[in-house]
Amino acid sequence: MPLRIPTELPAWQTLQRLAADIQGPTLRELGQQQGRFASFSFQAGPLLLDLAKQRLTPQVLDALLALAEQADLPGGIQRLLRGDFVNPTEGRAALHTALRARSEDRPSAVSTEIETAQAQMQALAADLHAGRWRGHTGKAITDVVHIGIGGSNLGPEFVLEALQYQNTGRFRIHFLASVDGHLTERLLASLDPERTLFILVSKSFSTMETRVNAETARSWLLERSGDRAALARHFLAVTARPKAAQEFGIAAENVLPMWDWVGGRYSLWSAVGLPLLLAVGPDNFSRLLAGARAMDQHLAEAPLAQNLPVLLALIGIWNSNFLGAHSHAVLCYDHRLRRLTDYLQQLETESNGKTVRLDGTVSEIPTTPVLWGGEEPNGQHSFHQMLHQGTVHLSLDFVLCRAADHQLPKHHHWLQASALSQSEALLRGRSLRELDDPEDPYAIHRLVPGNRPSTTIVLDRLTPESLGWLIALYEHKVYCQSLIWQINPFDQWGVELGKVLATQIHAELSGGGEARHDASTAGLIRHLRDQHSKAKHAGGTDERDPNLSGT
Repeated sequence: MPLRIPTELPAWQTLQRLAADIQGPTLRELGQQQGRFASFSFQAGPLLLDLAKQRLTPQVLDALLALAEQADLPGGIQRLLRGDFVNPTEGRAALHTALRARSEDRPSAVSTEIETAQAQMQALAADLHAGRWRGHTGKAITDVVHIGIGGSNLGPEFVLEALQYQNTGRFRIHFLASVDGHLTERLLASLDPERTLFILVSKSFSTMETRVNAETARSWLLERSGDRAALARHFLAVTARPKAAQEFGIAAENVLPMWDWVGGRYSLWSAVGLPLLLAVGPDNFSRLLAGARAMDQHLAEAPLAQNLPVLLALIGIWNSNFLGAHSHAVLCYDHRLRRLTDYLQQLETESNGKTVRLDGTVSEIPTTPVLWGGEEPNGQHSFHQMLHQGTVHLSLDFVLCRAADHQLPKHHHWLQASALSQSEALLRGRSLRELDDPEDPYAIHRLVPGNRPSTTIVLDRLTPESLGWLIALYEHKVYCQSLIWQINPFDQWGVELGKVLATQIHAELSGGGEARHDASTAGLIRHLRDQHSKAKHAGGTDERDPNLSGT
């Protein structure tokens, strides 16, 4: 089908005119309009999406919806959900929604594979929970170490933190992503090799960080067991290369699949989510899938004007492409959601951080903004100063829960008050006449310009279902934006070059040859290699300060 260049669509031209017009009224003025909340807030399932603090008018919203129609969002959504090849640069579908679909609704080509993998997950989890799976000395497993990086780590770690009230406590779950040896050494020192199970997660089974940590974990276990057969009782793998996992020493029956039609940042619904299944149990894991499935259904069936992922995508397009907000903060007013921003940072920027459109031409408009943020209200005492009085043009998402799962209502009301007050302060600002002493020569330093747009997302309560809704909301937002920008959100070729160079530079740091580099990189390699060599010849070591204790 022909490419729909976004800037050539009639609605794009309309939005450019409206963007110029809306510079007049401030958000404070817009916010006083009668019925604004009713007009610009939307609800589906356990989620409320409030866009009333965005620089929106009915005319702008109509034009954004027209843009969605002209960019064929309805057709693109159907192509995703029915399993078409929406990842053309890699020649495949993106079937993460099939992982949470009912069996009768899955594409037939993958239905059996998914059911088999889910049955394998459930059986492994049942054996571990019942104590039928034991370590090589017959002791029950108490610790599970998930070794993976990127999407193989961020999703499961975020969800496990978010569902801490559903955690059975049967296992201590650890996540090991970085290749930084400080983390690996500290974690291994805390574990009992007779009671620890490692889950190695890598689609290629060659991801450098995962491979290095896996090899260290294997050596650690073999040194303490003295028996290579022990690996079969202490290692599982989730990979698209089962043969490589078996060569590593993992038994064939302990290898779970990871398919090329599921990207890492969409993989928590698959066997990559095994630590979640172990932590929260099969019922809660099923509820998580059910919540995401309900959002998939909402995406497929809701009219564009009431479709939460579409609306969230469109407001991002409006802010980034028409109002110049190239920085976007996600602020989470619930400690359990504190890793949401890390997860979304990968989901959004790895998916849509592209400059080349599907037809190979270069996009002349910005795609995904820089995404950052974190746990609140901590940020109110640090970077919120920049939000209120800084010069950076940005947009924000506030995420909070209506109900809490603790027995301290005063705390929760203050947390909610913090979220609402910050979004209102960003909207209204503070003028000179609102100061106690406007004649003070330093009064100008206390002025707050306001007019900073934000979206508020309210979960009714943080449950497995509502979390599934929330994650799928952002997943589909990303996809809808890619349809408008006409880019592929399912590849990530930009990360490959650094991986290739890292392998080469590692060899050089270890003393093997020297390739051509820029002056800075070449100089740094020589400096580090020379310092390693001097330490070695001096009889010392770079590995540990002798004054430190520990293993």
